[in-house]
Amino acid sequence: MRTTTGWQADGPTATLRRTRLERRDLRVDDLAVRVDYCGVCHTDVHALRDHDADAGLPLVPGHEFTGVVTETGPAVTGFAVGDPVAVGNIVDSCGECAMCRAGQENFCRAFPTLTYGGTDRRDGSTTLGGYSREYVVRDRFAYPLPPGLDPAAAAPLLCAGVTVWEPLNALGVGPGSRVAVAGLGGLGHLAVRMAVALGATTSVISRSPDKADDARRLGAHGLVVSTDPRRMAEARDGFDVVIDTISAPHDLGPYLRLVAMDGTLSQLGHLGPVTVDTMDLLIGRRRLTSAGSGGRPGTAAMLDFCADHGITAEIELLPSAQVNTALDRLARNDVRYRFVLDLSDLG
Repeated sequence: MRTTTGWQADGPTATLRRTRLERRDLRVDDLAVRVDYCGVCHTDVHALRDHDADAGLPLVPGHEFTGVVTETGPAVTGFAVGDPVAVGNIVDSCGECAMCRAGQENFCRAFPTLTYGGTDRRDGSTTLGGYSREYVVRDRFAYPLPPGLDPAAAAPLLCAGVTVWEPLNALGVGPGSRVAVAGLGGLGHLAVRMAVALGATTSVISRSPDKADDARRLGAHGLVVSTDPRRMAEARDGFDVVIDTISAPHDLGPYLRLVAMDGTLSQLGHLGPVTVDTMDLLIGRRRLTSAGSGGRPGTAAMLDFCADHGITAEIELLPSAQVNTALDRLARNDVRYRFVLDLSDLG
């Protein structure tokens, strides 16, 4: 085994403490990656809240990170020491089911191995995430970081970015498309940038008119204030695609009614149970869908697209020693738009 340093959940307090971590010795198809920057995701907050310290399983969060290859296994041909790479929230899959064969490892029928809190498919150990100075990953699930992308601001592309890219790409968003993005947070601001770069006429849906300046700066063409009944009525049936990134439980009805005939609401932010009035789907043949993460081909294509269009996340960069502060602020939505940890303070 090899050792590194990282931030691990400290018992039932849901706080993280700096500690020594063990990583596996490299298998023939593994990379060792020096983790430089790791994004802080709402999933990390939920994982810490739900962590059962009595179960005896370690928890090291972090599933959107960039870094540099420091060592390769003998069968690795696509990477070399010194290459900048990015790793997302999936680090393995069965590789054999219909979903994996279709390049949608995120939907692996045997369930993908997650970057943290997952079960290694070969030795059964619990995966430990990117809040650490080193990560060992199967080469198929690391991605070359394209030149020109700032590695800190690119880290959130590996979770938030690919999560919104999946529906935009699958739904064929492009010139002539009318897209609305509900919620202007970590996912939403990237959805706006990507939709605009794809050529869509793009609007933001927000509870507050205060987001108008940010929406324009991100390239949006308009703002719909969801708390204004008149404005919501004017926007009815007005969008081919609505990307809903709101993380809190909410009524989907008002957002479905913004969808044009044969259009789609893609619900990404809140992954819990929802109640839908069938009439909101029936009138206009509207569709309700969702998406999560991305497969290997889609993730690679997303990174190339972002490099071509200069798209990265707007971040607040913090030393990793401030990880608990970042998690606390994120739980209160006190960030614009994504925290990223600088892991260089781990040595």
